[in-house]
Amino acid sequence: MTKNNEKIILAYSGGLDTSVILKWLIDEGYEVIAYIADVGQDDNFAEAREKALAIGSSKVYIEDLKEEFVTGYIFPAIRSNAVYESRYLLGTALARPLIAKRQIEIAAMENAGYVSHGATGKGNDQVRFELTYYALNPEIKVFAPWKNKGFLDRFKGRRDLLKYAEEKGIAVKATLKKPYSEDDNLMHISHEAGILEDPVFKAGRDIISRIKMPQDAPDKETHIEIHFKDGTPVKVINTDDKTEKTDPLELFIYMNQLGAENGIGLLDMVENRYVGIKSRGVYETPGAEILLKAHMDIEGIAMDREVMRLRNMLSPVFAEFVYNGFWFSPEMDFLMAAINKSQELIDGVVYLTLYKGNVIIDGRESPSSLYNQDLSSMDIEGGFNQQDSEGFIKINAIRLMAHHAITASRQA
Repeated sequence: MTKNNEKIILAYSGGLDTSVILKWLIDEGYEVIAYIADVGQDDNFAEAREKALAIGSSKVYIEDLKEEFVTGYIFPAIRSNAVYESRYLLGTALARPLIAKRQIEIAAMENAGYVSHGATGKGNDQVRFELTYYALNPEIKVFAPWKNKGFLDRFKGRRDLLKYAEEKGIAVKATLKKPYSEDDNLMHISHEAGILEDPVFKAGRDIISRIKMPQDAPDKETHIEIHFKDGTPVKVINTDDKTEKTDPLELFIYMNQLGAENGIGLLDMVENRYVGIKSRGVYETPGAEILLKAHMDIEGIAMDREVMRLRNMLSPVFAEFVYNGFWFSPEMDFLMAAINKSQELIDGVVYLTLYKGNVIIDGRESPSSLYNQDLSSMDIEGGFNQQDSEGFIKINAIRLMAHHAITASRQA
């Protein structure tokens, strides 16, 4: 007998936490529908489906969101040069609103009053999930077990989860010996918690799993072209073996392959969570790092200086909104419109060399180029009267001379 015939759509991964949550919610009297979002993680979805049904889920949705992840989330972040705290490329943060959006859509299809997730009350993901839920359906009810007193009284930590799983006959691969946690999707894989909570502990080859360590990458250069249209990568060509990709998903997967093989995209940092806690994370983001550096380069030749200055003010704000969970917000709508406007002439080709963790820019060209070789040349007059610079400098020096006069008089 279900509790008031209430349905809950649970964001389910098949791992220890969400498997226990699934069974616990059923024990509490809810009808639970498991929802698995395929955003490119290396999981066995058929196995996860069978496991959810065996635990007692009334239905299982497996949704392939990879293409939408690339075109609707990763590429907009590339266009905006979104980097959180100047380092993190937002792989997890970008996936969460997409996962939550589809969860709300399934809740509407199933006439479910609740949605649930397995994010903890200390992290960022709880915020990202729940802000998206409420933004897209203000009437939805959220059951967050790790903020529920009954659940917290029952489960103090990983040991209690494992004991419960054993009692209920839930097959889990996790053990108490697992030293850290991971989040895997098409854009990146992250490693955190456990032994990585010590900020001095080195994350070496035993932890890094998607890319080759730079020192282990081939002692051979890889040469590629990345073509952009309106700031979006539309084609990549490997000029060594003539491989060409134009489909957005295939293009991104291929960039991941090239980046991983060449040891590109490794980041180890301590960041500031939205809830106010510092966190150490180790990230592998091979394809996105290459695309981001190429995008920044093509902007150099095709974007107006003052547009770039304003857009550069917006990029870290955009990154913060993504990191903090405000993908579906009026401020993000405003920023997205402004950034998309800035990208209307960002067309062209960037030529790159990939080598042992490095993304080396070899050159670029653009039909929207604002670069005038004759005007820039130190050897050709090129229509620029150098004598005009004298007045330009004097006008800009007026306030500097005034400031000097004031400071000098105070020191006298």
